[in-house]
Formats: sequence, C-alpha cells, structure tokens
Amino acid sequence: MSLRFPPEWHPQDWIWIGFPHDPVEWPGFLAAAQEQIAAFANAVADSGQQVRLLVRDEANEARARALVGSGVCLERRRYGDVWLRDTGPLVLIADGTRRALRCRFNGWGGKYEMDGDQTIGEELARDAGLAVAASDWILEGGAVDTDGTGLVATTEQCLLNPNRNPQLSRADIEARLARDLGFARVLWLGDGLINDHTDGHVDNLARFVAPGVLALPQASGSDDPNAAIYADARARAESFGLSLRDVPSPGRVETDGQIEPASYMNFAITSRLVVVPTFGTRYDGDGVAAVAALFPDRDTIGLPADAVLAGGGGFHCASQQMPALAAD
Repeated sequence: MSLRFPPEWHPQDWIWIGFPHDPVEWPGFLAAAQEQIAAFANAVADSGQQVRLLVRDEANEARARALVGSGVCLERRRYGDVWLRDTGPLVLIADGTRRALRCRFNGWGGKYEMDGDQTIGEELARDAGLAVAASDWILEGGAVDTDGTGLVATTEQCLLNPNRNPQLSRADIEARLARDLGFARVLWLGDGLINDHTDGHVDNLARFVAPGVLALPQASGSDDPNAAIYADARARAESFGLSLRDVPSPGRVETDGQIEPASYMNFAITSRLVVVPTFGTRYDGDGVAAVAALFPDRDTIGLPADAVLAGGGGFHCASQQMPALAAD
C-alpha cells in the first residue's frame, strides 16, 4: 500500500477550526480569543476556501454567528480544547483514497484533559466519510511536520517525553512514524519553545515550506529567550542537509512576567492563503513579510493572536485541514 501524509500546501477541500468556549482556559481573554479565531475563519473563507468552524453549544454558536460571515459553516460538536491540530483527524492518502488516523491522546502528557477531546477526531473523520484507523501510541498532529516526500520533522522534547510513550524507544517511534504515516526519514530537533504547553511541538519551532526546505526562527533582540533553542535547531537541520529559510521571531513576549511561546511559525497554510499570528511586537511586520516570501503562490496576512496564545496555542494549533485528492 502506498501511504502518504500530504504537506500542508497540498490542495485542501476544507479546513476545520475550533472556536474557543471555555472561560477557565481563557480567563479574561475568552471574548478576544473568540474574535481572533473568528477573524482567522473569515479570512480563510473570504479567500474562497470552505471553513467548518466547530462550536461547543447553542450559546457559543450564537456568539460565533455574530462574529463570522455567511461563508463560514458552523458545526456544533462536543470538544474540549480548540486545538484540532492535535485532537482532529490526521488525513492520509493511500492508493488514491483518503483515510484518517487517530493516535491515542492523553491531554498533552496528562496536563489538559477535557471532555470530547478523545472522540472529536474520529467523529469528524467518520462524518466526512473517511475510514478511521486507530493506532496504539500517543501522537499529536502539531508534533510532526512533513515536506510530503516521506521526511518529517519533530522534537525530542515532545516525542521522547516520558509523559507520552515511556515504553517506546526512539527507534520504536521512528518505526511507528513509518508504519502509520509513511515517514521514511526523521529530522530530530531538540527542545521546543520555552513554556510551550505541548512540551515542544515542532509547529511552533520549524515548518517545511517546500520539499527539503525548512523555515526556522532567528532570534530577535538581545533578550530573545529562545535564542539557544533556535541555534540548536538550525545546527541540526543544517547537519541533516536541508535548505533553510529565516523568519524573525517575535522576540521576548511576556504576560505578567512569564515568557510566552509566541511564534510566527504557527502560521496556517490554506489553499489560497497563509495566516500568520501576530503579537503586537515591533517584529510583526518583518515576521509576516518573511513568511509571505516563502509562499509566492498564495496571499499572506498577519492577524492578531495574542489572546489565542493566552489559551496555549495559535492559528495552526486551532485548525486541521482536509487534503484534496488532487495533485500538489
């Protein structure tokens, strides 16, 4: 069987996006997070791509409807966190058909266990008419990023973390990446960003933008807290033989003295548009411009995402695409 996990720039039939609903997860930020996710959904819909925005209940459906245009389809679903990159289905193409993979999920190492997160991925896949295969190990979608050639990037901090699969060795995990997702080569990066709730998901650190081409952050400002992490990732990627592209980081972003895992790398690639999270720093313009240069075939926009980040993620984290059966 020919198994392929398409890269995110592969044509998409639609994108699922999660709508924030839990005031405990966004204390003091829920309304703003809803507005920022709605702006993300509207931008993708305005580009001509179908958007399926998940809402938790009647009250949140009404709130979402007041914020989004008619081009955004609302689906009432039972889910906890909005991070569909991790809880949604991973859609692969096998022998000319689409199928979904659902690995086990334990709330990012047991830290955030919420009602509906164990089941939403299979529910979305089955309602989309996909056969669903269940796997025997824990994996979140944001922990892997592929260039579509069988190469995947991930981090040791996440995939080798004892709070995920303590019984599996590095070789065991590589074997499962090959078996379940068709990945023949693995680029192991080290740590993810400081204070990343996900234990260092790669989609906040490094993203493939073309076959064999990896985008990485460059430290911004002398006090960038992730400078050493960026340098380590760059050294590993260079040693692996990849072509690298630079994207400035947002620099030091803090809330009440705590470093936030702010990253322009958490951009969402859709069929016609790339959406980059921004954080109100002086590097936002340069960050969006650098990402735009990586995707000359698409429009690129920056949208505020500081309130979304207050809940632990960004636009890429909150979305999951349905790849089309078309060629790249």
